[in-house]
Amino acid sequence: MAGKQRLNVLVVDRDEATNLELKDFLSEEGYQAFVLSDPEQVVEEVKKSRFQLVLLDVSPPEDPAIELLQRIRHADSDICVVAMTAMPTVAAAVRALKIQAFDYLQKPLEMEELRAVIVAAIREKGLLVDLESRLNQVLGRRLRERRTLGELTLKQLANRTGLSVSLISQIELGKSAASMSTLHKLATALQVKMTYFFETI
Repeated sequence: MAGKQRLNVLVVDRDEATNLELKDFLSEEGYQAFVLSDPEQVVEEVKKSRFQLVLLDVSPPEDPAIELLQRIRHADSDICVVAMTAMPTVAAAVRALKIQAFDYLQKPLEMEELRAVIVAAIREKGLLVDLESRLNQVLGRRLRERRTLGELTLKQLANRTGLSVSLISQIELGKSAASMSTLHKLATALQVKMTYFFETI
């Protein structure tokens, strides 16, 4: 739809496994994720692309990492940068926050903590994000969690609701929006109130 924009996130880490893990996580959350393993390419990417958020590894050697954070700041003073490190120190945290890093996270990252930091950044920075896509992702995750908790298969839930396995699967993946009628059927079958799907959103 016109006027909507997904949150563009750049992940910068020399570790390919971390890059892939974060890209998968961010994509599942409904964000547009890009990864770089070469720090030297970062500033150029920030200048030419429309990123609202950068997840930047500032693990030792600390000086080049902090210098890169400064260069990103010079290239785009408004961009939101979350620093992450495998070897956190108070001194490094202070330096990163002085250069206006939004947060300083310890690796390996706890995904719930990262999710909370991103939500806080979106709220506090007023970042543009496709809210409908985000809503679908959150709703889908809660549906899947509740179904799993009840030890129900997709087919069993489909039988209870009269909905197709395919539709329920698409909703759980955040790829389809659920109508109010569909949500009512799912909530009834899972024995929860409809508000369960929207709490804290």
